[in-house]
Amino acid sequence: MADAGDDARLHASIAQLWSALGREARVAIVNRFGVDAVVEALTGAGTLRPPQMAPAGDWSIWAILAGRGFGKTLAGAEWVHGLAAEGGKRFALVGPSLESARAVMVEGESGLLARLPPGGDVTFVPSLRQINWANGSRARLYSGGDPDSLRGGQFDYAWGDEFAHWPRAETTLTNLRMATRLGPQPRLLLTTTPLPHEWLKALLEEPGVVVTRGRMRDNRANLPRGFIETLEARYGGSALGRQELDGEIVSDLTGALWDRELLERQRRAAPAMGRVVIGVDPPAGGAAGVCGIVVAGLGADGFGYVLADASVAGVRPESWARAVVAAADYWQADRVIAEVNNGGDMVTALLKSVDCNLPVRPVRAAKGKVARAEPVASLYGEGRVFHAGGFALLEDQLCGLMASGIYAGPGRSPDRADALVWALTALMLGERAGKPAVREL
Repeated sequence: MADAGDDARLHASIAQLWSALGREARVAIVNRFGVDAVVEALTGAGTLRPPQMAPAGDWSIWAILAGRGFGKTLAGAEWVHGLAAEGGKRFALVGPSLESARAVMVEGESGLLARLPPGGDVTFVPSLRQINWANGSRARLYSGGDPDSLRGGQFDYAWGDEFAHWPRAETTLTNLRMATRLGPQPRLLLTTTPLPHEWLKALLEEPGVVVTRGRMRDNRANLPRGFIETLEARYGGSALGRQELDGEIVSDLTGALWDRELLERQRRAAPAMGRVVIGVDPPAGGAAGVCGIVVAGLGADGFGYVLADASVAGVRPESWARAVVAAADYWQADRVIAEVNNGGDMVTALLKSVDCNLPVRPVRAAKGKVARAEPVASLYGEGRVFHAGGFALLEDQLCGLMASGIYAGPGRSPDRADALVWALTALMLGERAGKPAVREL
């Protein structure tokens, strides 16, 4: 049976094994193979641990599901450089947003520019979102929140980073798979800290998908001393730690304000509504963000009902403003509750520019998203709020709001969940306007 030292050596990179050698052993290797060969072996792919290397065999998708700090970006950059060296190859590089694709995949500490092979000749053209290799290979950056931007593209290979956290993950991945169709063996590398999406679980079961799993601890040799121990002391053993540190798919996060069982229990058809309001959380990330638009009503039975998730992603301000007005018209909303932290008076002005009679009530957040969500989560626990249908994207975000104040759900921000919180707070926890006549919807 192999001891702990044997196991560590099996998972070490060539560079890590070299650093563990004594002077005499290093001199002997240099004398035997030459300085150039040793330098080449210790750079580029030589810095990869075996789990960071592309698997052998016939596969179409290589998915790396691992905790933060595992070295997913390094693996992706080296994989792309290795294939680009063949010349004339076309790549798609997709991140959660264009900004993160550039900051992490291209310009990051382990990104493509930092991992340029010795003698490599690469040019990054930010205005075109494009990387050009001297041998004719080319890569272009895309956002996981803009699936339509991939239409018309054709690629030999694609690398999708943090794909479980893309704002429009399932649709973007579908378009990316259809576009990666050049050459005799098109392939995708997908790297992420996983989330409990049903579509992700189904993807991992498909033929031709190879999965590599890993933990932050696997890369301890390249992380600051004591860093992992500090995080494990705080989060080790918790569902959040299992997801973020160990890369596990955890269906329900311990300490979340909502869980799947609760949401399933609080699901039933809506009766006639006494009041209807719409919560709006405008996108903070510009056109690449998600505008949370959630419709909620106070039923004739006295209970709250979530009626619709009308959120929109990847659209310009005038488009999400029209979506809000359309939802208000369709549901005959009494009021629109719009957060104005990121837009101020412009949010109200924008909505009024589409419909000057829209009844808008601006609200400004004085607390964090999770702190605002706690009283609303209590309404669910008391059996006072129901979902009149299934709202998968919204419910994924609700189940990612942690009592600790951390958001561990999909996307960069719980936009949909925040819109729900504003709507239900106005209906059931804030000042109530006079109840209009009961109406059928």
